[in-house]
Amino acid sequence: MLLASELIEYISRQMVRKLTPQWMETSSPDSAAANIANVVEADLAIEDQLNDEVRDMLEQYSEYMRKEGVSYQDMFRKIKNTLISQRKVIRAAGRDSGDAMKLSRDKINDLSHKIVAALRKSREVRLKRDPNEVRLELVKITTELLQTEEKVDRAARTKIRTQKREISEGTEEWDLLHKRYYAEEMKKLGIDLGSRQVGQ
Repeated sequence: MLLASELIEYISRQMVRKLTPQWMETSSPDSAAANIANVVEADLAIEDQLNDEVRDMLEQYSEYMRKEGVSYQDMFRKIKNTLISQRKVIRAAGRDSGDAMKLSRDKINDLSHKIVAALRKSREVRLKRDPNEVRLELVKITTELLQTEEKVDRAARTKIRTQKREISEGTEEWDLLHKRYYAEEMKKLGIDLGSRQVGQ
């Protein structure tokens, strides 16, 4: 998944904390946060499933790609773009849409609509402002939190670059170091990622 479960839980708790009591009130902040986390995880899982589907399709095209000299990455991108367009899926990855953060602005916007809808259905939550105002506040909160996460990612990358010898991105050693430094930086924010994989 694009965001680690622990990061999604952290963001969800922060949303509830920052929305209460000015924007909404809740009899159970933990339940409200869990509700938000479920919405985000379910939505991000759609693109994960799409990626799996594209990988399965590419196995059938391996002979064609070899004959035509088409790279796996190019074919993956082409098929994924077609499916995204056909199914009207909003692209989640920020880097795929030119946004600096892990999630694209369009995806953050889309999620804000789904979160507000889920909060309105919840018996434990009462919105105190117009739903669209709450939604816009959610966009602001999510963007700020993801910008913080981006700084954490950059700090982890900087630590790798300052090693005595050069370590190439994409190698197992780079991935392990990034995971470790990323977790250390997150811990400074009070997010314990434990041993879970972050990122993809």
